[in-house]
Amino acid sequence: MSLKKIVLDLETQYLFSEVGGRGKNHLLKVSTCGIYEYENDKFSTYAENEMHKLGELLQNADQIIGFNIKDFDFEVLQPYLNFNIHDLPFLDIIQDVHKHLGRRVSLDSIAQATLGAGKSGSGKEAILYWRNGRHDLLKKYCLDDVRITRDVYQYGMYNQKILYKDFFEIKEIPVIWQEPQPKVAVQKQVALF
Repeated sequence: MSLKKIVLDLETQYLFSEVGGRGKNHLLKVSTCGIYEYENDKFSTYAENEMHKLGELLQNADQIIGFNIKDFDFEVLQPYLNFNIHDLPFLDIIQDVHKHLGRRVSLDSIAQATLGAGKSGSGKEAILYWRNGRHDLLKKYCLDDVRITRDVYQYGMYNQKILYKDFFEIKEIPVIWQEPQPKVAVQKQVALF
């Protein structure tokens, strides 16, 4: 049985400055959410009006993987969901980065050092795509970030480290990521007792 791991990234309709600053992520609104499903080896995007479908998928996931998902993506998604998304099993790459360095490092810096290729744009560009009706470019940008996040995660899984650029030097961040416990197996174990 393959694990139901999902890599997630989303883009928003608004900038922080338009909703009253940081800490109000729940007001940013989803423009698109991209995912990669390990079980099906498939990339998909979900529009704002499809969050209920995404929610069902996330509830059945063995693990949700992302970059800054706990404090950003989950907060933006929460108003669309009828369950507490923070109760779901997740792996947030930024948490390991922060634990090791005591500060944040951008996904672009990590991707460039770890994968040799950076992001294809910025979140501000994604908002412009949304506002100009360029949903094709918005989805492509979002899925590019999903792909980068997946590849960084896979590198970390196999090498127990990820890399980042510290000015002109490439440095390592040790990570110990393990495969999640499948939800089905956990339910079966409980049923046996």
